[in-house]
Amino acid sequence: MIIKYVHTVELRLRGEVVLKGKQMADSNSAKQANKTLDCIGLYCPMPVLKTREEMDKLAVGETLEVLADDPAAEEDIKAWAKRTGQKILEIEQTGEGMRFLIQKVK
Repeated sequence: MIIKYVHTVELRLRGEVVLKGKQMADSNSAKQANKTLDCIGLYCPMPVLKTREEMDKLAVGETLEVLADDPAAEEDIKAWAKRTGQKILEIEQTGEGMRFLIQKVK
């Protein structure tokens, strides 16, 4: 199965958007997740709480993709992963915020 990820891409020049479009990547070029959690529009502490809830549902070795636009999400999720022993495989800036790929270790 091929999964398509769509990200909005903006090209800015001196702070103004000069080009806006969609970028597509198939699952062969992006690391696959077993489940995706969309936390866009949620703010602290909800992205971390929802991430914990979804990780509890996964089996060891499976991965969760978390999408968040909360400015505190990166530090919060990093701290949570370190405290709980989960492994962050990837952190990526997207047009909407951040994308985290987290593997369940325990």
